[in-house]
Amino acid sequence: MSFMMKAMLGSKLKDMTGGGGEAEVPARDGKETPESKGMSREEFEEYQKQLIEEKVERDKEFATKKAERANLRSCLRDKYRLPESGQDEAMVKMAGDDLDLPEDLAKMVDEDEEEEEVNDSLLGQLHQLQNMDMDQLKTKAQTTMTEIQQVAEEKCVVM
Repeated sequence: MSFMMKAMLGSKLKDMTGGGGEAEVPARDGKETPESKGMSREEFEEYQKQLIEEKVERDKEFATKKAERANLRSCLRDKYRLPESGQDEAMVKMAGDDLDLPEDLAKMVDEDEEEEEVNDSLLGQLHQLQNMDMDQLKTKAQTTMTEIQQVAEEKCVVM
């Protein structure tokens, strides 16, 4: 907005005020100069280096956080058996071994894996039971009960 006002009225204002010599040195192409900051050249260079270092540090932290989130998403995909994302895998590979999995999530994943192992074995047994005929299962249970009663009667006189 100020650019348009300056473009429209700038030359007319210079004509009215005489348009004499300019006291201020404008910043070249909108960039900061040591004079605009009120610093010496060495101080300004140090200031610029510090800004660049801070930016690199922020970018590094951002990339690490982004990779940690990608790692978390991939772990959740594994947990819920969802399709993997190539983008997340690439982000994790770029970060390397610097990634940390939150402790709570690690515990949840371990607990879920243990539950799945138990369910797998139980499901395996249930699957075998489904394949059996119910009459066959009933006769097998009755046979087992009679065997248990016979063994108990032999060992115990009171029964």
